[in-house]
Amino acid sequence: MNLELDGEVVLITGGSKGIGLACARAFGQEGARVVIVSRSKDNLSAAQEFLAEDGIEVTTFSADLSDVAAAERAVIATEEQVGPIGVLVNSAGGAKRVPPAELSSVKWRVAMDAKFFTYMNVMDYVLPRMVERQAGSVVNIIGTGGKIASPIHLPGGAANAALMLASAGLAAAWGPAGVRVNVINPGATMTDRVQMSLDAESRMTGKPPEELLRLNQQRIPLGRYATPEEVADAALYLSSARASYVTGASLTMDGALTPLVV
Repeated sequence: MNLELDGEVVLITGGSKGIGLACARAFGQEGARVVIVSRSKDNLSAAQEFLAEDGIEVTTFSADLSDVAAAERAVIATEEQVGPIGVLVNSAGGAKRVPPAELSSVKWRVAMDAKFFTYMNVMDYVLPRMVERQAGSVVNIIGTGGKIASPIHLPGGAANAALMLASAGLAAAWGPAGVRVNVINPGATMTDRVQMSLDAESRMTGKPPEELLRLNQQRIPLGRYATPEEVADAALYLSSARASYVTGASLTMDGALTPLVV
């Protein structure tokens, strides 16, 4: 299947680890010109080395995308050094899991900065450029925590829910300009963040993380957590010409753990 991504400039936030890195690899294998952004220069260097093993060259920029000015610089640098951004995949940031007894006003605000604004700050500078060119695709990788209220993920879930609403609204606003905006909501995915979630749940329940992992996977109809590569495949499709009439969609990927009609 020809996804028509060869030569496309793809900006991936949070592209140095986990789902973002899997996306960088998937787009690179399709011949796209990939740019990844991360706060950590060390993680960016490690990602470059990992992708180079597959013959994939990427451009990297270090930026804290919760900072508006840093987000603007990353977008401008991408377009000046690589070319017009045709695809934006947002996978940066993530709010820490917090047991209810540990909640505070600071932790609610930190969650919004970590998840909501890291996405919105980049979109605020990418979308006007896409609108001017009358073409572009945005895929926001958010999470099922915005649909199902988990006691250990309330600040992050609130940020996720806000992103889902913003994404749907932006899809409606900019569809006439030929710009598509879609959402992927992964459930538990085998990344470093799994351990963080298990540790928070362990503090709340007193059960060892290993036992929690086994019990959690048993609850999923498919019997396991997703892999980053599976989420990346979905992002690849939604960004491609094969999804040219898909916009404003919200794709849940949780192995049918929570059957929802949306």
